[in-house]
Amino acid sequence: MKANSTLILNVDDNDGARYAKNRILQAAGFEVVEAANGTDALEMVKRLNPALVLLDVKLPDINGIEVCRRIKANPDSSMVLVLQTSAALTGRADKIRGLEGGADNYLAAPIEADELIANVNALLRMHQTQVELRDSEERFRQITDNIDDVFWMFAVPDGSLVYVSPAYVEIWGSSLELLRERPEAWLDAVHPDDRERLAQRWRDLAQVPHYDDEFRVFGPDGRTRWVRDRLFAVRNARGEVYRVARVTSDITARKEMEALLRAADRNKNQFLATLAHELRNPLSPIRNAAALLGAGADGGSAAEHQARAREVIMRQVDHLAHLVDDLLDVARISEGKIVLRTEEVDLGAVIQQAIETAGPLIAVRGHHLDVRLPEQQVWVMGDPVRLAQSVGNLLHNAAKFTPQGGRIEVAVSLAPEQRVQIAVRDNGIGIADDNLARIFTMFAQVDVPPDRAPEGLGIGLSLVSHLIELHGGRLAAASPGIGLGSIFTVELPLLRASAPAAGQEQAAQADAGGSGLRVLLVDDNVDAMEMMGFLLAEMGYVTSTTSDASQIEELALRHRPQVIVLDIGLPGVDGYQVARRIKSNPALAHIRLVAHTGYGSPEDRRRAMEAGFDAHLVKPAELPDLERALKG
Repeated sequence: MKANSTLILNVDDNDGARYAKNRILQAAGFEVVEAANGTDALEMVKRLNPALVLLDVKLPDINGIEVCRRIKANPDSSMVLVLQTSAALTGRADKIRGLEGGADNYLAAPIEADELIANVNALLRMHQTQVELRDSEERFRQITDNIDDVFWMFAVPDGSLVYVSPAYVEIWGSSLELLRERPEAWLDAVHPDDRERLAQRWRDLAQVPHYDDEFRVFGPDGRTRWVRDRLFAVRNARGEVYRVARVTSDITARKEMEALLRAADRNKNQFLATLAHELRNPLSPIRNAAALLGAGADGGSAAEHQARAREVIMRQVDHLAHLVDDLLDVARISEGKIVLRTEEVDLGAVIQQAIETAGPLIAVRGHHLDVRLPEQQVWVMGDPVRLAQSVGNLLHNAAKFTPQGGRIEVAVSLAPEQRVQIAVRDNGIGIADDNLARIFTMFAQVDVPPDRAPEGLGIGLSLVSHLIELHGGRLAAASPGIGLGSIFTVELPLLRASAPAAGQEQAAQADAGGSGLRVLLVDDNVDAMEMMGFLLAEMGYVTSTTSDASQIEELALRHRPQVIVLDIGLPGVDGYQVARRIKSNPALAHIRLVAHTGYGSPEDRRRAMEAGFDAHLVKPAELPDLERALKG
């Protein structure tokens, strides 16, 4: 409760004396309430919280010294000022006893009016100063307690700790109690290479009470943190330094960013040097080939030389075009302009196309290529051109960094949780552990033997990684070590894996009707939905069901159905809106939508088609009609 800054409680059992003091205080502009005994006085202090109590020592129930003690002992009223007065106890010992009882001042009768007002005003001014100081300290504490920086205050010259904010525990990972017991304990966490420098600064504290430094500390999580430490002198009224204030800020993120910027600058310089190298490489044979075309040789040798020159020019121009395409793709990815043209993709066809792209380099280097595909036909949802480009880049990379006559293997395998993996292995130069962490960084180059120049622009793996991520997959790299080859693994969401179909087995599957076609049934009539599900399962379809329209998209993403049979008249749900939502979702837009509804007018069919349905069935649908709708 905030004290009433003008309210004074006048406590005296003498009616005349109490009346006289009331008149004096009121004339000076104060608001006055009165009590005639100690019990009432304590109750009014609790209820009214006055700024000051003018308290007579001799009271009929509780003496004024005891009343004062109780006021000061209660945390809620300890800041209330008490001016003790007495007409009888006026000796020196009486005054001492009153002040030791907690009174802020003691006046003995006779008390002149101006003396009383002067004492009251002096006490109120002192009280106001204390309140402002306390408020200032509270604001200071709230600020320092709620900032991430550590704020310290030390005494000079002994270096004893006056104050430290709670952020010390977060950065240093040590207790405040230990620091209070041993103020120099903060030095224990400073990095050994920086510790002596900081220790010397503090030994020179009396002579140089200021600095701005950066150093490392071992944080509570065991990792090294960088901090900026600033020290400022605090002077007294005579200009003497009696304390130092200190602010310590965690600058780890800034230091890490500076390191990244330095690395990026190194990569940029390396990239520009490599780009110049990669552009000069094809320009030299192109120039020589052009000179050969202009040479004046005669007969069959001239035709042979010209054909050879044209081959060189075409091959080197293709190489230049590949460099430019990679650079443009990187720019498009950086700007978010890569757009995938997704469809159901046979991974076998992707691998074949990638091999055709990288085949010439593999052949020139004399590598043995081993291709391992699963017996099933594996399908994914993606952009066939970008997937072939990604695998082709990995094969191209393997061919470049594998010595002449090496071995390269590309293998496709099914993985848990509806995933498929494409692994490209080689027995080439391998990758050091410290390079694995940055292998997918833009413009990164792996270390190569001294007798070989870096090949490529260092963007191929970064490009592949981004393209695979756009397909909902990931690219990983592993290597047993230098000279022991590398393994790059692409992992993608599996759409489906079809069993091999040939001869009678193929005919049997065709007769089965469904051929494993995945169908999601959505209907609030659970019985009808389950019966349709059982029937379709008997016919060879793979079915999943739900009566909750809110689950359609989640189930579709999980089960990857090829067809959704949707009841338009679901309670509380607009089936047409659901259809529009599915068709607008790139991950689901390919799914065939069949409307299954009790509404069969031409207008109903038109609305269904406009909403994105591919077929419209009226309940109860005939089996042949249902099959035709499912297969399109």
